[in-house]
Amino acid sequence: MKGRGCWETASVRSFCSSGCLNKFKKDDSGDDDETTSPTDKSELHCTIKDLSLKLDDLGTCNDLIAKHGAALQRSLSELEGLKIPYESSEKLKAVNERATLFRITSNAMINACRDFLELAETHSRKWQRALQYEQEQRIHLEETIEQLAKQHNSLERAFRSAPGRASNPTKSFSEGSFLTPKGEDSEEDEDTEYFDAMEDSTSFITVITEAKEDRKAEGGTTGSVEWTSTDNVLDNTSLVPKGPPKVKRRVRIPDKPNYSLNLWSIMKNCIGRELSKIPMPVNFNEPLSMLQRLTEDLEYHHLLDKAVHCTSSVEQMCLVAAFSVSSYSTTVHRIAKPFNPMLGETFELDRLDDMGLRSLCEQVSHHPPSAAHHVFSKHGWSLWQEITISSKFRGKYLSIMPLGAIHLEFQASGNHYVWRKSTSTVHNIIVGKLWIDQTGDIEIVNHKTKDQCQLKFLPYSYFSKEVHRKVSGVVSDSQGKAQYVLSGSWDEQMECAKIVQSSPSSPSSDGKQKTVYQTLPAKLLWKKYPLPENAENMYYFSELALTLNEHEEGVAPTDSRLRPDQRLMEKGHWDEANTEKQRLEEKQRASRRRRLEACARGCGSEDEKETDVYMPLWFEKRVDPHTGEMACIYKGGYWEAKERQDWHMCPNIF
Repeated sequence: MKGRGCWETASVRSFCSSGCLNKFKKDDSGDDDETTSPTDKSELHCTIKDLSLKLDDLGTCNDLIAKHGAALQRSLSELEGLKIPYESSEKLKAVNERATLFRITSNAMINACRDFLELAETHSRKWQRALQYEQEQRIHLEETIEQLAKQHNSLERAFRSAPGRASNPTKSFSEGSFLTPKGEDSEEDEDTEYFDAMEDSTSFITVITEAKEDRKAEGGTTGSVEWTSTDNVLDNTSLVPKGPPKVKRRVRIPDKPNYSLNLWSIMKNCIGRELSKIPMPVNFNEPLSMLQRLTEDLEYHHLLDKAVHCTSSVEQMCLVAAFSVSSYSTTVHRIAKPFNPMLGETFELDRLDDMGLRSLCEQVSHHPPSAAHHVFSKHGWSLWQEITISSKFRGKYLSIMPLGAIHLEFQASGNHYVWRKSTSTVHNIIVGKLWIDQTGDIEIVNHKTKDQCQLKFLPYSYFSKEVHRKVSGVVSDSQGKAQYVLSGSWDEQMECAKIVQSSPSSPSSDGKQKTVYQTLPAKLLWKKYPLPENAENMYYFSELALTLNEHEEGVAPTDSRLRPDQRLMEKGHWDEANTEKQRLEEKQRASRRRRLEACARGCGSEDEKETDVYMPLWFEKRVDPHTGEMACIYKGGYWEAKERQDWHMCPNIF
C-alpha cells in the first residue's frame, strides 16, 4: 500500500513538472508549434491576475488540508495505540497512508500551480512580442493589398484613356457639365466598375473677391454687389441651439458585442444576386430598420425650417441643397446593413414638441424593397418620397442605388423641389477595412420657379489632391444664370458663396475650357453635429439615431420599435435574434403564399395569378404630376387612428 502511494505521488509530481509545463519551457525562438489565440496586453495582465487569485485560493485550501490532515493523522495514531484486533489495525494503517498521500498530492498540486504562474509571467513578454508581430504583419498585408488595388485601378484607367481608344464610357460626368446622360433612376449595368476620379474633376474655378468691390457684370452693367439683407437668413444656419427636450430621450444603447464571423463563407455564394433576397444573419446588421434609417434624413430639419423664411428662391435652394447633402453625413462610419422591413411594417416619428414635425414610413413592397415616407412640419413644409433600394454585391464592393424621387414643398411660397439620391458604395467587402463612399450627381429642381442646383459627389481617389468626400455645386436661376457656388464635404459641412461675376478661363493644354466664378466670401450653411460619447461601440449612431428604436407607447402594432429580432439584437442577444429573424421571414413568406392563393382563386388571367397583390395601409399609388411616375402618396388616417388608439386594421406581421 505504501509503495503504491509513493508511486502515485511520483507520478503526480512528474506530470505537473514535465507534462503540463514543458509547453511553457521552450526557448524564445518563436518556433512554437502551438498557436496562441490573439489577446491584447490588458487581457493578458487580467489573466495573470486571475491566476494569482486562484493560486491564493488553492493555497488557502492547502493550508486547511494540511491542518485537518495533521489532526486526522494524530487521531489515527492514537487509534493505532489502542488495543484493537489485528485486522482493524491494518485498516487504520491503510487509512493513515491514504491521508498522507492526499496531503502530499495537494502540496504537489499547489507547487505545480505556482510554477505555472511563474512561467506565465516569465513568458508574457514573449507572447506580447508575438502578438505585436502578428498585428504588424496583418496591417502590412492589408496596406499591401490596398496599394495593389489602387495600382490596378490606375493601370485600368490609363489603359482606357490611352490614345487610339474610345473615351471611358463609365466616366460619371464630363468636364463641361454636371449631369450624366444616363437617367438618374436607371440601374447600373452589370459590368460597370468604379474608377478613381481624375484630379481635374471640377468644371469651374472659384475666385473670392471683396464684398463691396465694384465689378463689371456679364451683361455690361456696373454695380456694387454685396450680401443683401435677405442673405442674412443664411447666416449661422447650422448653428441652431439645441434646447432641452420636453421629453427625456435615451442617450445610449447597449454596447455592440464582439462576435466574429467569416464574411467570405457567406458572401461567396451571393455574387451577382439581389442583396435583399439573400438571407443574412444579424451579424451584418445594425439595430435599426431601413424605415428608421430613412427617417434619419430629418436630423438636420432645421435647415428646412430656416428655408421657410427665405424671400429669394435661389437662397432657399441653397438650404435645400445643404439638407440633401446632410442626409449622407451619418453614413461615413455606418457600414452595417439596416434590417429589411417586413411588408406592412411602419415607423412613426411623432416629434411635434421638440422637432416640430411628424414623420411616417411604411414598407409598401418587399420585392423589390420599397418604402413610402411622408413628413409634415408645423413650420410650413412637407416632404414625401418613395424609395426603392436596388443593391448588388459585385465581389470587390457593394453598390446601393436608391431609386425614386424626393419631393419637398413649402406651403407659403408654393415652391416645389424634386431630387433623387446618389449611389452609395461599400468597398473592401472581402479584404481590408470596410469604408463607404458616395458618388454621382444630384439635380434639384424647383418646379415652380425653374431654379436648379447641380451637385457633384466626387468619388474617392488615391491620386487626387481634392478634399476627401468632396461635394461641389452651382445654383442657377430660371434663366440659367449661376447665382451661388456650393462647396464642402458630405460628412462634415457645406458652404455657399454668392457669385458676382463669371467668365471663361483660358483653354488648358487639352483644349478644355472652364468657367471662372468670382464670388463673395463663403458662408456656412450646414455643419455636422459631433457624435455622442462612446459612439464607436454603439454602431456610430448619432443622437437622433439612438432615440429611434426607443420604446414608445401608443404606436401602431406594426411599428419597427416592436420588431422582436431587432430588439434582441440591440440588447446583444444575437443568437436569439437570428432565430427570431428566421421565424419572421418564414411568417412573411407564408403570408405571401396565402395572398397568391387568394388571388389565384379570384383572378382570371395567368399573369394576374402570379402577381402578389398587396395594398398599403396608409399610402396609395398615384401618378406623380412632376415626374410622371407611379408613386405611393400618403392618403391620411394614421395620426387620427393613433389619437383613437384604433389599430384594428393593422396586419399581424410580428
